[in-house]
Amino acid sequence: MRLRILLTAALACTLCAQQPASTSQPAGEKLAPYYPTPNSIVERMLDLGGLKAGEKMFDLGSGDGRIVIMAAQKYHADATGVELDPDLVQSSTAKIRQLGLRKTARIIDGDILKQNYSSADLITVYLLPESNIKVRPVLDATLRKGTRIVAHDFEIGGWTPAKTVTIADDGEGRSHTLFLYIH
Repeated sequence: MRLRILLTAALACTLCAQQPASTSQPAGEKLAPYYPTPNSIVERMLDLGGLKAGEKMFDLGSGDGRIVIMAAQKYHADATGVELDPDLVQSSTAKIRQLGLRKTARIIDGDILKQNYSSADLITVYLLPESNIKVRPVLDATLRKGTRIVAHDFEIGGWTPAKTVTIADDGEGRSHTLFLYIH
C-alpha cells in the first residue's frame, strides 16, 4: 500500500512538472508573429475598407489594439479585436479602458478561427499567407454578402481582390500593399 502511494505521488509530481505553471496559455493556433502595423497604414486600411460611423468591424489578430482603437476613436465604428496572446489582450484592453472607449471597442481573448463574424461590415487582417488561407473558410462560412475585408501585405489565397493599393515607403524602410475584398 505504501509503495502504491509513493508511486502515485511520484507520478503526480512528474505530471505536474510537465504542465505549465500558468493556466493562461493561449488556446488556439498562433497564426502570425506580433508585428505592429504603422498608424499611417492602419488609417489607409480603414479608409480603403470604407469604414463608416456605427459600422461593425473586426481586426483578426489585433495585437496591441491599434486598429480597433483607431476604428472606434476616429471612425466612430463598433470595433472588435480578436487576439490569442493574453499579454496583448490585457494591454490593449487596458488602453481601450484608459481612452474611455469601452462602449465602442473591445478585445476578444480567443482564437480567430473560432469566432463568428456574421455581424461584420469590415474585417481587417495582417496575417501570413498560409494563415490567410486558414482563415478564409471561417470567413466564407460566416460573412454576409457585401462584407469588406482588407488584408495587409499578404493576399487571401483563392480570392480575387476588388482593389490593390501599394503604398510607397513612408519613412519606415519598406512599402506596404493592401488588398480589398468584397465578400
